Amino acid sequence: MAKFEKMLVALLISALVPNFILVGANFSKSMYLTWGVQHATIQGDDLHLVLDKASGSAAQSKKSFLFGSIEMLIKLIPGNSAGIVTAYYLSSTRSQHDEIDFEFLGNSTGQPYTVHTNIYTQGKGSREQQFYLWFDPTANFHNYTIHWNPTEIVWYVDSLPIRVFRNYEKEGIAYPNKQGMRVYTSLWNADDWATRGGLVKTDWHGAPFKARFHHFRAKACRWKGAISIHQCASNIPANWWTSRRYKQLSHAQTGQLNWVRKNYMIYDYCADTKRFNGEMPPECSRTQF
Repeated sequence: MAKFEKMLVALLISALVPNFILVGANFSKSMYLTWGVQHATIQGDDLHLVLDKASGSAAQSKKSFLFGSIEMLIKLIPGNSAGIVTAYYLSSTRSQHDEIDFEFLGNSTGQPYTVHTNIYTQGKGSREQQFYLWFDPTANFHNYTIHWNPTEIVWYVDSLPIRVFRNYEKEGIAYPNKQGMRVYTSLWNADDWATRGGLVKTDWHGAPFKARFHHFRAKACRWKGAISIHQCASNIPANWWTSRRYKQLSHAQTGQLNWVRKNYMIYDYCADTKRFNGEMPPECSRTQF
């Protein structure tokens, strides 16, 4: 009887304490190549993706996550990168999938990259916001972080928040909180739309094009199926992303976000009334951050 009780206690503890935190996970331990294997390399804490006329390349994480912080250092393609997309995003795999995107749209030499962000909830996207950067993203590595918790999603560039998507599920607006998502990176040709709406094409004379990724860190709740919906959202000390400090941007962070929006935002779907014929997405009328 005592042995049975001990087993029962152990099972209860294992159910309450998920195996979630991956701190210091690097590329070689946590990701694998999925496309263009001959065009990419993973070595330790470094991932190099290559694109030429024959193929692009891509990688994805071995695990799926629900809530936490995902970050990478990225050094984008220098010179003429028009028509090329470097992508870093989270996505589930169902038909009505959830997705959180960073995409970097290349440009002609001397012209700025466009940071293209988007979010899909239950298969529905069309929530693009775009920005220029306040630095040259090809000269050095810069940190790009997706912080995702039950309250909000925040996109960060070098620790500065550039975008927020808040949870208004109680008001009928879908929020990504019931599907685990893997981490994906890819480098591919998209010259039918990426640069000036497809007017500027990829110059293959500059191939091979190389994007470099470093210092992948997933400090996040590991997805273990439906049980994770509750486990990963529980307000317990181990789930640090649910703590009060992460429920909303601080006053200082709000100031930083407003600075980015004022000086570097170039497109906001919530301001594009023509696109939606006046029927704006419902979250656009709510507090954004």
